[in-house]
Amino acid sequence: MASKRHQTESSKSDKKKKKTTREEVAGLCSCVEDERVTAAVKEAWSRRSHYSHGDLELACHPFTHCIIKNFVSSDTFVENLQRELLDLNFREKSNDLYKFKQSDDLKKRTEPHIAGLRAALFGRFRSWLSDVLGVELEPTVDISCARYEYTDVLLCHDDELEGRRVAFILYLVPPWQSSDGGTLDLYTTDSNFQPQSIVKSLVPSWNTLVLFEVSPVSFHQVSEVLSQDKCRLSLSGWFHGPSLQRPPRYIEPPIPRTPHLPRDETILIDWVNPLYLDISYQEQIQGEFEDSSEIQLKDFLKEEKFKEVNEALQVAQIQWTRRGPHNKRCYEVASLETLPPCVSACWELLSSEAFFLLLSNFTGLRLHYLCPADDDDDDEDDEEKDKDKNKREHEGGEEATGSSAESAKAGREKELSTPVCCGELRRWSHGDYTLLHDGEAVRAEFALDLVLPFGCTGWKSEFGGYTCYVANEEDEELLTVYPEDNSLALVYRDKETLKFVKHVNHKSSSDFADSSTSRIVHDFSFVYYE
Repeated sequence: MASKRHQTESSKSDKKKKKTTREEVAGLCSCVEDERVTAAVKEAWSRRSHYSHGDLELACHPFTHCIIKNFVSSDTFVENLQRELLDLNFREKSNDLYKFKQSDDLKKRTEPHIAGLRAALFGRFRSWLSDVLGVELEPTVDISCARYEYTDVLLCHDDELEGRRVAFILYLVPPWQSSDGGTLDLYTTDSNFQPQSIVKSLVPSWNTLVLFEVSPVSFHQVSEVLSQDKCRLSLSGWFHGPSLQRPPRYIEPPIPRTPHLPRDETILIDWVNPLYLDISYQEQIQGEFEDSSEIQLKDFLKEEKFKEVNEALQVAQIQWTRRGPHNKRCYEVASLETLPPCVSACWELLSSEAFFLLLSNFTGLRLHYLCPADDDDDDEDDEEKDKDKNKREHEGGEEATGSSAESAKAGREKELSTPVCCGELRRWSHGDYTLLHDGEAVRAEFALDLVLPFGCTGWKSEFGGYTCYVANEEDEELLTVYPEDNSLALVYRDKETLKFVKHVNHKSSSDFADSSTSRIVHDFSFVYYE
């Protein structure tokens, strides 16, 4: 009884405390309260010119951004704010673009210092910012807390979303150096408004606010956190208002597609594990592939061929070019003219007519004219049905005859297309990735993906570098393909399925510190179309 009575009293006491809890007032940096400074910032922002006064700096390269140190005037307030934030529940967030932990939306949190800062940001500071920009910002509250720890990252993006006008970040970090990672990297853009290169990196610092307008050129990233014992804690969000005008969305030219190379089955005999040339085994593979639309064929190349190519990929004569832009991809591609003979021969294998036919046998897809169409067995039955239908329609008069003519025309127009492919020899290392993007979604089509990796012995899933397949506009992963030496991965995707390669993180380098195993992975990546 005593225990129960004590709990009840405690509960009443807690409720009483909650009722008496009041919002703490957050005093802001004096420069925000100074009318002369406000007028100077407004003038500099409109002219896109540099300005500095005390703890405030307005910079213009590569796009206009403002840095305010000692943003909250009271250190005690900031320390209490940090404690309240660290007590929140954080959820792991991970997709193609980012990996970090995030709190729920803070717009309704009642903790006194969280509520106090929120009121200051979206009250007095919003009014100041509206004055500086000459734009009426909405009272909409958009704020959350993020925790970035070892290998966490937010890759290149521009923050574009309807209604977002100004992005802000308030850092609540321990003493931080650029070697700890987690910098806010700002990109220049090219003539097509695509991110080009990082030209400025802002190192997080305690009680510092960074803000910038969301614009066609506001590309930035949070670089990967490299410190294993520090937490990059920040509050971030957006002030809402009329969006800046944007140019038409840039459409990348597609990668050229080519028909197969005229090579006969001799190339298969020279390169491919004899197991996979056995007709009965091909039928078994096709059955498994048709059930799941994906398969991995281990030890695909002959052992001596795989070893020869793997060693040749390390030579200096291959010229590599980095593929971008960074808001879509970041990895290296080989120049085909510089490939050693055996690597070039492997490329020819994957592009050859004989290999197109082998893929047809593996998958049942029509990648070669010798492969029977899926509906061939149904055609004979359909012909009989069409004869009966045409007879009935002929008896039915002119309207039915017109319908029959249209059907016949459609049948004549149904011709076999020429199977084609496009491919790359890619090199992956720390920091590389690919991202999902709107252009890819618009142009999505039925296709067969092939990946053949080299040099990934000992590679772990925690390093990243694996390929994820997701449904368009959905976060749920449908399939994950991990790199494995000499394992040919085949995946058939439809128009609603997209793919990305997960960011290769720092663990991929540190884990091999005392190992002779290469920290660079190569792969042939091909896409085949019926």
